[in-house]
Formats: sequence, C-alpha cells, structure tokens
Amino acid sequence: MNYLKKTLYILILFSGLSTTAHAQKLEKQFDKMLEKEFPPSGPGATALVAIHGKIIYQKAFGMANLELGVKTEPEMVYEIGSITKQFTAVSILMLMEQGKLNLDDDITKFIKDYPTHGYHISIHHLLTHTSGIKSYTSMKNWFSVWRKDFKPKEFIDFFKNEPMDFAPGEEWRYNNSAYFILGYIIEKVSGQTYEQFVKSNIFEPLGMHHTFYGSHSKIIKNRAYGYQKRGDYKNADYLSFTQPYAAGALMSTVEDLLIWNRAIRSNKLVKKESIDLAFTNYELNNGKKINYGYGWGLNDINGSPTIEHSGGIFGYATNSIYLPNEDVFVAVFSNCDCHDPGQVSTRMAALAINKPYPTQKDAIAVDNEYLKKLVGVYEFEDHTTRIITLHDNNLYSQRTGSSKKRLYPIKRNTFFFENSLSKIQFQEEGNQMEASFSNRINKTKGIKTDKPIPLHNEIQVSPEILKRYIGVYEIRPGFNISVTFENGKLMTQATGRQKFQVYPESETKFFPKVFDAEIEFIENDSGNIDSFIIYKGGQKIIGKKKS
Repeated sequence: MNYLKKTLYILILFSGLSTTAHAQKLEKQFDKMLEKEFPPSGPGATALVAIHGKIIYQKAFGMANLELGVKTEPEMVYEIGSITKQFTAVSILMLMEQGKLNLDDDITKFIKDYPTHGYHISIHHLLTHTSGIKSYTSMKNWFSVWRKDFKPKEFIDFFKNEPMDFAPGEEWRYNNSAYFILGYIIEKVSGQTYEQFVKSNIFEPLGMHHTFYGSHSKIIKNRAYGYQKRGDYKNADYLSFTQPYAAGALMSTVEDLLIWNRAIRSNKLVKKESIDLAFTNYELNNGKKINYGYGWGLNDINGSPTIEHSGGIFGYATNSIYLPNEDVFVAVFSNCDCHDPGQVSTRMAALAINKPYPTQKDAIAVDNEYLKKLVGVYEFEDHTTRIITLHDNNLYSQRTGSSKKRLYPIKRNTFFFENSLSKIQFQEEGNQMEASFSNRINKTKGIKTDKPIPLHNEIQVSPEILKRYIGVYEIRPGFNISVTFENGKLMTQATGRQKFQVYPESETKFFPKVFDAEIEFIENDSGNIDSFIIYKGGQKIIGKKKS
C-alpha cells in the first residue's frame, strides 16, 4: 500500500470511527430525553432520526396498548393527524403538473354553490391557510357530530355557510376546512376517492406499505391504540375518519415517513420547481411572511432552516422535522394526545446537527443592578404583554396567560428560557428599554411601559368555603377543568394538562402563581356554585359545573 493509499485509508477509518462515536453519544442523549417524556407504564412513542437518509436511531418507548400490556415497538402504526396535509398538498401539485388544475383556480370551479361572499378564494389560499374560511374544528356544533359519517360534499355543506373569519390573504389562520376542500377537489379532478388517489399515486409507488387511510374497522397490523388523559388515561374519543379526511385521516409509521421524506427530497413524485412551491415562505396581502408553504411549516433551529409539521388527532400526537442543509430527518409519534412530540423532536434535531439547546451550564453571571433595570411590564408588537420580574438575583418572564419562566443569561443583555430555543434580548435606546423576543423563526419587539407590575394579595379562606368549589366544570364538550381540595389547598387541572394550585384573594376569586389569570366562582339564586369565569389574556372563559 503506497503512502497516498495509506493516508486515505486512515482518514476513512477515523471518519467512520468518529461518525460511530457521534451516533453512540446521540443515542444516549436521545434515550435519556425519550425515557423521561414517555415512561414505561404509560402510552408510548416511536422515534426515528436519519442523517443523509441513513437511520442512526430508531426506538420505541412506553405502551402501545394499556389494557393488554403491549409494549410499543419501532414499527407501530399511528394516526398522524395533520401530517396528512403534506400528502394532500403534493397530490394537488401532481394534478397541477398533469394540467388538471391551476393553483389560482377559484374554489367555485369545483364547488359551484360554495358561498365566497364576493371574494376570489383560490387553491393557493386553501394550501396556505389564508382563505378566511371558517375551520370546522373551531365550530361549536362540530362536537355534536364527531361520530357521524359524512360524504365529502355533505361535510362541506356542514361548514360552508359559516361566516368568513377574514378576507382571503389578509391573515394566516390554521384551517382544517381548507384541506378538507382540497381533498374534495382531488376527487373531482382525478375521478378517484381521496383514499384511492393517495394509495395508488403515492403509497404504492413509493413502497409505503404501512401507510393507510384511517379505519376503525379494518385490522391494521401493529396499530398503536390511542389514548387521552382525563386525570387517568382513557381510550380516545371516537371520531369518524370521514371528518379529518384530507386534513388528517392518514396512518403511518416513522420509517414510512422517512421513505416519504426521501421521495420528496429526490423529486420522485413531482418536479423540483413544483415541490419548491411547497417550501416557499408565502406572504399575506400586506407582505408579512406566514412561515408556511403548502402542507409544511417553515422554521429554524439555531439558524438552520427546517421544514416541519405536527399532527394532533384524538388519541395521537405526531411531529416530523427535516433540516435540508444538514439532511437530517427526525420523527416522533405518540399514542396519547396528552404528549407534545414537537418539543422532544426539536431537541433531538438540535442535537443531531450539533446545535443543542442552551442549558444552565451555559449561563453567565450578570450584575444585579443591571437586572433591576430590566424589571417591568413590556408590550410587544404582536399584542402580547410580558412581565419581567427579579427574585433572588434571578430574572423571570411571564407572558399574559402563561406560566412564569426563569431566564438564564448567555450575554449581559441576552437571556434564554430553559429547555427552549426561545430567547429575549434587551437593549436601551436613550431612556427607553426595549426587548426583542424570539421563538425560533418568530420574532417580535417590545417596549418597557410605565405600567405597574400586577400583584395579587393572598388571603386566608376557611376549608369549608374552599370545599364548595369542588367539582368538574365544562369549558366545552370534551374539555373540562377539575377543581379538587387536597391537603388544605384548592387545586385545578384542565383536561390533559398539569395540576396546579389556585390561591384566594377573596372568598370567590382565586389566582394561580404559575401564570397570569384569575378564576371567579359564581353562585346561583339557590346559593349553590354552578359555574366559574376565568379571566385570562383579556378573555372571559366560562365553565359550567357538571358535578
């Protein structure tokens, strides 16, 4: 072996060893965070990480079936919810390439009786969530028909006469009705059902053998059963698959989703110029970026662009992230909608590209006098308010309606939120203190006001009064807040959320210390507590007592 060949061999050998060592280090880090997020006795998750198309991590955690004690396996099939929208968007692009539709086509070309209120509502508006059409999942009467099967046109008739939320292109608002209509358009122009179209044009050609249109009746091998948390775990509520349809009715595995990712990357289904349309950051009529393309959201991780989407449907929560510059793909699927795979998958992706979240170890010391200058009430251009406080030389931030979170300095004027990519930077302009808050790609600026920091005065209330408020209060069908009396404390817990204590400032008004809100219990004419009102972020949320 000559010198040049020896050198090349050694470089290749050490490169391989380095890659292996990196993968082993990542495996331990991934295991630790996933084991914490998905404990062995609860509903589980399947996670996959691939670099340059090669799987470097694929494991399962927790239980796929609580009743039978079946553990989760890596090949489990999950309902993927709104990740379905990627397949719907690409189906539209395929039909566009076939000359069967144009993205500027008005929806009345396909649904002649659709009320557009004089506006031009295009396929592009539907794809980008900018149509202004009311999303059926925000309709109050939707909850009453969850179990009912609809034909596509019947369900469009169910929501089409709702008033529009805004003029097309004026705002961005996530919209399941829009993607339902896209499914119907696919059927009209292709002559196939939506299920047939995605199966014959996408799943079968790509070899996605474990991806299906959802069904409650079919035997689907390795199906993970879906759960919800209402105090204890329960089987997920029944939802007819005719309703999520092209907006969220597909089922798949993390490995099949990697096949999908590679097919999109290599332009197997549509041309590059077509798929580029799906990854364009579109604008509203006023020029503001929406950070969304066609079926994919656009974001970043510490400066690295991402193409991603989450999915949430009764009993399941999913997330997938792709970083095109680094060619890294991450997917995490869970069989409980009480979980947030987006948090853990984003952290995994950050580790995979060697841009991890900052930790307490990265924090530096900042003099207390400077920290005092930052304390105050800040109003931001996105109409949110943040209260910055100082306790024991530690700075805290609390957005209206959210919990208080500690800030850790990485520079004298720049602070990060623990276990998050969010950060806030302060800057003094003359006599004015300004703050710039960023949550990944989203950024907003704020100004310190002269408003006083709101305070609640805690008082003592007898246990007898506190016990009057015990019960379950319904906010809307399927979403309740339970009020309990535990060890002398009044505790509240929303469906699928963490339990926290509320403190009395009067005999009927209470407040949490973890976020900015108030809860007032209402007495009826008979002297019984029959409801409460939550005051949060300028809203009044009413809960009717059920028990």
